[in-house]
Amino acid sequence: MNNLFGSWFYWAAGVAIGLPAGLILLTEWHVALARRGSHLARPVALARNYLLPLAALLVLLARVAGVAEQDPVVRVIYTAFGFVVLVLLLSGLNVTFFQSAPQGSWRNRVPTIFIDVARFLLIGVGLALILSHVWGAKIGGLFTALGVTSVVIGLMLQNSVGQIVSGLFMLFEQPFRLGDWLDTPAARGRVVEVNWRAVHIATANGLQVTPNSVLAGTSFTNISRSGGAHRVSVTTTFAVADPPDRVCALLSRVAAALPLRTAGETPTSVALGGGEYRTTIALDGPGDDGAAQATFLRWLWYAARREGLHLDDADDEFSTPEAVAEALRTVVAPALRLTDADQQALVPYATVVRYGTDEAVQKAGHVPTAMTFLTAGSVRLTDDDPDAPGTTLRHGAFLGITTLTRQPSQFDAYALEEVTAVVIDREHIEDLVMHKPLLLQELGRVIDQRRRVVSAPST
Repeated sequence: MNNLFGSWFYWAAGVAIGLPAGLILLTEWHVALARRGSHLARPVALARNYLLPLAALLVLLARVAGVAEQDPVVRVIYTAFGFVVLVLLLSGLNVTFFQSAPQGSWRNRVPTIFIDVARFLLIGVGLALILSHVWGAKIGGLFTALGVTSVVIGLMLQNSVGQIVSGLFMLFEQPFRLGDWLDTPAARGRVVEVNWRAVHIATANGLQVTPNSVLAGTSFTNISRSGGAHRVSVTTTFAVADPPDRVCALLSRVAAALPLRTAGETPTSVALGGGEYRTTIALDGPGDDGAAQATFLRWLWYAARREGLHLDDADDEFSTPEAVAEALRTVVAPALRLTDADQQALVPYATVVRYGTDEAVQKAGHVPTAMTFLTAGSVRLTDDDPDAPGTTLRHGAFLGITTLTRQPSQFDAYALEEVTAVVIDREHIEDLVMHKPLLLQELGRVIDQRRRVVSAPST
């Protein structure tokens, strides 16, 4: 009876009950973690699939069947069990300390190279313990041999090792971290990876791989740690005869309309002399530099020509008398019911202009100073409600009707593509329409119609 209920019986009963119960608990835990997207799901799956079955097998062989620990089969299983424990320990530490680290914490800023060093050290210590306790190996001589070998290899590869060491010293100082923007002699971009040998910088021209020793031996700028708002400067050139105050006002106005500009930060423009100007724009981050500069220069090309200023010392001959007369005949005359005499009278006071894609043609809350008639392209009208569907104006439509009533416009108007239009100042439009009561009624009806269409709820 004592042999029947010996210690082996309790071990066997423990395995029979504990293994299924443990598998069920670990499975439920793994499902809950996977549903939440937790990084702990992988270590729990490792414990369920490998660690728990190997532990049960060891108990059955060593405690129930009485197989000696020196048996090769038991030693192999012990080795596999120790290896799984080592992998589980590494995975758990990685998840606990680094993958779940809060954004901006010291754990989140640790370069991957240091994590790799710690991982290799743990693996070396773990394998040494397994060889010592399971297989009875004397690891003292092994470490001595490894030390001598390391010295020999270090002497042979002292230049390469020196580069790695210099890179490690630089990373210990942590002058940058993943996600920072660097301006180096070789590249300007965002740090996406730091490994044993090099720093990977994503630039506009591709991935720039810079050796750690190169960065450690040169100066570079960490744009992300400049302090305050990130600012980009754009230098432009105008004709020397252009009034500097008008040019600076134009540059600041165009920069203030940029969608990538940081809210609450006012752009500044200064004259540098010799026809050069510098415009400083605050942006949310260095990643917006390229897009902001491209949009600014594109809109400035159109705005300078509308203002009669000479960007890059170039003259604009787009608004010729012939082009004005054609626009008046095909677009303005049908809209305002102009006679030939009216058209002839308006030619000296009308101008053909162009707007770039996404540029503001009209801003809500501003009193228009002229009426704008579209001859090519399309314009989108929107109000303050972002859910409002808005309406699209095309060839033959006009903007700035409220210039006649001195009322602010209720709509924003943005060019959906390059837009060509003819502009007529307020006083010249007034002289025409004041003698046409029916036309005034028609314009009032257009104002009401647009208000209803733009403000209509979206479906």
